[in-house]
Amino acid sequence: MSNTEKAYGNKNGHASGRPKAIIVGAGIGGCASAARLTQGGFDVTVLEKNDFAGGRCSTFEGAPNYRFDQGPSLYLLPKLIAESFKDLGTSLDQEGIKLVKCEPNYRIVFPDKESVEMSTDLSRMKKEVERWEGQDGFEGFLGFMKEAHVHYELSYEHVLHRNYTTLASIIRPTLLTQLRLLISVTSTVYTRASRYFKTERMRRAFTFASMYLGMSPFDALGAYNLLQYTEHCEGILYPLGGFSIVPKTLAKIAERNGANFRFNTPVERVIVENGQAKGVITESGEELRADVVLVNADLVWAMGHLYKETSYSKRLEEKPVSCSSISFYWSMNRKIPQLNSHTIFLAEEYRESFDSIFTEHKIPHEPSFYVNVPSRHDASAAPEGKDSVIVLVPVGHISPALPTASDWNRIVDETREKIIGEIERRLDIKDLKKDIINEVVNTPITWSEKFNLHRGSILGLSHSFFNVLSFRPKTRHPSVKNAYFVGASAHPGTGVPIVLAGARLATTQILQDYNLPIPASWEVSSAELATASAKTDSNGLILLALLIALICALVTYARN
Repeated sequence: MSNTEKAYGNKNGHASGRPKAIIVGAGIGGCASAARLTQGGFDVTVLEKNDFAGGRCSTFEGAPNYRFDQGPSLYLLPKLIAESFKDLGTSLDQEGIKLVKCEPNYRIVFPDKESVEMSTDLSRMKKEVERWEGQDGFEGFLGFMKEAHVHYELSYEHVLHRNYTTLASIIRPTLLTQLRLLISVTSTVYTRASRYFKTERMRRAFTFASMYLGMSPFDALGAYNLLQYTEHCEGILYPLGGFSIVPKTLAKIAERNGANFRFNTPVERVIVENGQAKGVITESGEELRADVVLVNADLVWAMGHLYKETSYSKRLEEKPVSCSSISFYWSMNRKIPQLNSHTIFLAEEYRESFDSIFTEHKIPHEPSFYVNVPSRHDASAAPEGKDSVIVLVPVGHISPALPTASDWNRIVDETREKIIGEIERRLDIKDLKKDIINEVVNTPITWSEKFNLHRGSILGLSHSFFNVLSFRPKTRHPSVKNAYFVGASAHPGTGVPIVLAGARLATTQILQDYNLPIPASWEVSSAELATASAKTDSNGLILLALLIALICALVTYARN
């Protein structure tokens, strides 16, 4: 009998055989978790409602030979992604994943047709910043980067590699001493940038990236300026063949270890007996038994649909969520040289456009939007001499303020006209619409239907103060044993590298809960193991944790 079988048998009464895990959803978190759990000794079955792996991190074909990334297109925080493959005993190179650097990172185009190019090249950035900020402007840029670097390192240590299993788990001296640097309810991404940049143009250029989290820079915690750090110091990369190559490769690793992926298999509900998850029932009525159920579907949706509705699941549905989008995928009959790999078009009414999305939950009358041309750095994304173009227009999530389903055709038409008009005007392009030979569109409605996203929110729960760390939904179900979560709305949060970090946390927790050894290649620290295996604390400690968090917030408020 293997050590794994002995350990599992000692805890659960199984004399032999591998423990069984069912993963609901083959998104990036589900694929990574499958690879990790098979490595850790589990017999894994992954059930996916769609006919492809990757979830939002997937690719599809528009017109023949035109490839589009459905969701993520910015390969950021490369160290976290590389860590996932290293833990699994392999590497990006070994798996044949080739990365290309997008230089410049992106071009920001303003309504007056002026533009700024963001780059990892310091000499280039010096010229760009001083063009607007004057001779002393570069000093402000370096100060901003220094602060963002501190936030990056602290977040890597205290957020991305720590599991907050209870509210009281925030009570750790190493975290509390740094809490003010990481979290402030009054210091936002925009206020931090305003300390270092004097022109409105530069403040906008260094704050719009909070949209990667589906948040307004006027609301996002100041620590999220770490996004600008990783862009300028590590660069923006792109995986040749499309972003879906990352989850597909993780799925292949899992299959090499024995995992079974079943596509076109929607799950109806999780079987719960005596307070424990015992498997799932598929929509076809098939019953599949397992010792562990790990849900990679949208957490808020899952709590209300896969599990019995509770007061907790109802409260989750009322929590603030990130934005949605109208996303256009255009197959072009020619190249559009005026468009870089990544081009940002910012609205003149910058704050008003964000308020429209995040406060009023509407479609801005003058939207900021993002254009990605994957064929600029990857020739396989479009036929020779042509381009595939993706336009992401952030809009409010599904709410009474948004149009009903019957209005969406009109809304999409109006939005398309606005976007094409602005691209043509700002970049001096003529007849762009005539060059579109095929179009695919995702709206908040289709995001919701295709991926079961609560309110059509493309990035899950918000990352506001009371939605991070111990306040964010946990990787373990709050009341059902042997039930776990991984994905954008679970700790630590949204985005491909962050969800990969979440897969490491969730699977470490599962192995710890089952007294199974952590694979040596994961190099999990004792602090990580301690937080992964932490049990529920007393009510007194929970109240104390909340009190400390509130005190920290008040101290920050007073100092700012």
